[in-house]
Amino acid sequence: RQSANIAPNPALTKEALIHVYAADAWGWRGLFAVHTWFAVKPKNADSYTVLEVIGWRQKRGLPVLRVEQDIPDRYWFGSKPDLILEKRGEGVDELINAIYYWSEQYPWADRYQVFPGPNSNTYPAWIAKKVPEHGLELPFRAIGSGWEN
Repeated sequence: RQSANIAPNPALTKEALIHVYAADAWGWRGLFAVHTWFAVKPKNADSYTVLEVIGWRQKRGLPVLRVEQDIPDRYWFGSKPDLILEKRGEGVDELINAIYYWSEQYPWADRYQVFPGPNSNTYPAWIAKKVPEHGLELPFRAIGSGWEN
């Protein structure tokens, strides 16, 4: 779970930043699916916050939506992530605030189902619909991104 050295060092990068990553899903699912997540850093912040949905958290009685300071561009179970969206600079703090706001409203924060969803790709797709200013388009392999209850 080490850094892939894609994200800028937050100590050296003062501007606000949003990254969205996609990496091959864990195990056999990686043959046809990806796991996606947000990494955000407000202006002058010295660390990143990662926002993602992780299914195994449900089995431990935890919300599947995880919002924690973490390595933004970490390998996902050995799979190097691809940067699929980057937003920097002016106006990005407002977009970060919108991500946090809508994350608190996410209706499936305690629910996970690999297929058809809701899963790790349902969350960023839902955020993208709520905040279209991000311009986020998930890859075809983001299985579950089109799921709606």
